[in-house]
Amino acid sequence: MLNLDLRSLATFVAVLDEGGVSRAAVRLGVTQSAVSHTLERLRQAFGDPLFVKSGRGIVPTDYALRTGPHIRQLLDDLRTLPSGPPFEPATAEFTFTIAANDYQRDLLLPGLVRILREQAPGIHLQVIPSGIPNPDLLRKEACDLVISPFAPETTDIMQRGLMADRMVVFYDPNERQAPEDLAQYMNADHITVLFATGEKPGLDTTLDTRGLKRRSVVTVSNFSGLPEFLRGTDLLASAPERMSNQLMRDFAYVPLPFEYNPFTLLMLWHRRHQTDPAHRWVRNQVNSVAATMNGLHD
Repeated sequence: MLNLDLRSLATFVAVLDEGGVSRAAVRLGVTQSAVSHTLERLRQAFGDPLFVKSGRGIVPTDYALRTGPHIRQLLDDLRTLPSGPPFEPATAEFTFTIAANDYQRDLLLPGLVRILREQAPGIHLQVIPSGIPNPDLLRKEACDLVISPFAPETTDIMQRGLMADRMVVFYDPNERQAPEDLAQYMNADHITVLFATGEKPGLDTTLDTRGLKRRSVVTVSNFSGLPEFLRGTDLLASAPERMSNQLMRDFAYVPLPFEYNPFTLLMLWHRRHQTDPAHRWVRNQVNSVAATMNGLHD
């Protein structure tokens, strides 16, 4: 008797569809070695090589081609089975983990907590820090959702836009005037952010490509460190404009004195959770928070 689980069968179909182990691994959100190990178990179970080398790639055997439609139909039939009782927020009890940096956290998640307290008090929200999140956080189930302006170019990570924002220059109006041009901006002393994970914000990467480097006199590991260092000094701090309503409300700001595209905050999740009713409900609440905030801004 064959001793196969659904994940193994799904791996077989992914390799058959993608025509290669590496592309199947990306689609499934696993490592290439995991796909290779699963294929070896399948070969032993079916008594057939299933896929053989051909040039630089692999091709399915005749047996794999004949078996493929049957396995695909089996998986399709299983997906159409009833999904169980409907999700009830009021009685749900689980922990939902979101990866976000402090700007994204403070902007969106307090509103989410208010909704959870009212409608789903048994859902515990866990927030873990992220600088520039890696999709592997979702693939390895280190979190359920990521808030980020960076959309990974992979088919296994789903995304939804939440809100637009742009980078601006904050300063203490009691201590200095706003920088009027790029020269004044570059000649000023700056507070910069270097995330604890070691990544720079995209602004510094853009300046680096133009051969420009800000003169940083203070570097902090998150946006929350900006206000106290900026207050009472002639320093500049470049940060998202929406922070002017919260963390940076005591400071004046002007647009960056050079071309820098606005960005969109996204929520990202793994495709495995796409149709999960509890996951979808939480995603919808995050989107509701963003929609309410978008109604307050141009």
